Amino acid sequence: MARNANWVPDDVDPGLASAARLCDYLLGGGHNFATDRALAEELLLVQPNARTIARLNRAFLRRAVLHLLDHGIRQFLDLGSGIPTVGNVHEVAHRAAPDARVVYVDFEDVAVAHSRMTLEHVDRATIVQEDVTEPDAVLAAAHRTGLLDLAEPVGVLAVGVFHFVPPERDPVGVLATYRDAVAPGSALALSQFTSDLQPVEMAGVVEVMKKSMNPVFPRTRAEITALFEGFEVVPPGVVPLPLWRPEAEIAGRDDPERAGILAGVGHKR
Repeated sequence: MARNANWVPDDVDPGLASAARLCDYLLGGGHNFATDRALAEELLLVQPNARTIARLNRAFLRRAVLHLLDHGIRQFLDLGSGIPTVGNVHEVAHRAAPDARVVYVDFEDVAVAHSRMTLEHVDRATIVQEDVTEPDAVLAAAHRTGLLDLAEPVGVLAVGVFHFVPPERDPVGVLATYRDAVAPGSALALSQFTSDLQPVEMAGVVEVMKKSMNPVFPRTRAEITALFEGFEVVPPGVVPLPLWRPEAEIAGRDDPERAGILAGVGHKR
């Protein structure tokens, strides 16, 4: 991509790959740099299923949003929302419930800049630029938008983001702060890279992502389940992406053992 493209903030360093832009490339998007594409190709060498995993994670996001809408939730806080692609939360939510409100949260400059462009003429959806591991700052910024009312149930979406949170940042504690802030009836939808599926390939992913601005920290099923502390996890529990309430028969290319990510949804009672 050209350095002077109108979606590139002036202070962005195109020489350091980011997870948001890498994922954009894997999903077929155009808001990425040569460094992102080069690192994505390295990723595909160690995890040939990376594009499928990205697609499966996006599909889980859609199913989770629809599930939360079915449970009466009409406002969403999308943590680590990344670069907008087809099937954004507000697109999924507004088709089913035009009154739904969405606050996206990301820290990466390109993700935020492009989200602002995408959302410029969209009602009931906006983005705030904050670090998701600073929940008090995130919640304050989201409240200032006028779209998030913590007195009402909130769908907290942490889809494909907490594997970028190192253990020393206390991911369980961070999510507990979000949980304690939202009203009963709220819910958490979460997906995260796991070392329980394809451990050799996941070790390769960890090494490749060390070259980016977003190292990866895969977790075991037990560690991922612990992220739902204080939420009642709904069936089928914390499972590989394709197994979370699939809408159709699972295709061979969507083999759960190669999904790379575990996912689940929990409700706050």
